[in-house]
Amino acid sequence: MNKINYDNLLKETVKELNGERKRVLLHSCCAPCSTAVLERLTPYFDVTVFYYNPNITESEEYYVRLNEQKKFLKTVYGEAVPLIEGKYSSREFFVMTEGYEKCPEGGERCSLCFEDRLRQTAKVAKENGFDYFCTTLTVSPHKNSQVINTIGEKMAKEYGCSWLYADFKKGNGYKRSVELAKEYDLYRQNYCGCLFSKYTHIVTED
Repeated sequence: MNKINYDNLLKETVKELNGERKRVLLHSCCAPCSTAVLERLTPYFDVTVFYYNPNITESEEYYVRLNEQKKFLKTVYGEAVPLIEGKYSSREFFVMTEGYEKCPEGGERCSLCFEDRLRQTAKVAKENGFDYFCTTLTVSPHKNSQVINTIGEKMAKEYGCSWLYADFKKGNGYKRSVELAKEYDLYRQNYCGCLFSKYTHIVTED
């Protein structure tokens, strides 16, 4: 099956807007990943960051990342990009992924995690009248944009809020996120979030 170029779909969406600004709820996994994504979206959209990551199973790690996200937004965007913090319960993540503990990175456990986070993003987007929802997850070279966009499309149909197709790693998006994280002295974690990913080498590029 041919891969869809989601980067081109984002460009087409921006072109079709013809300068009209729409509201986007952006799920963010961490501050470093959000840097390049926000840089790309904010010229065209009014963005609100949604920080919902129960997959970060160590609470200390969760709050370090959350505080870095808040610091980055305040430093660069002030009040222009608000933040909504979702409910944090790593217990729910463990319940959801029970039986999938030994799955390889990028496998079924990760898909369940993506779906949980995008479902909640879609729900909040619909409840608060956003035009679109999307995620920073595709900026990572370790995340499969085909899988993530397919899940996003599914959640859009389920909740009745438009999914913003994108592959933020394209156009040197990941490289740019690394540069910006260094520029703003942001904490960059070396694993996705859950304890399973912490001890597994990640190779899931698409």
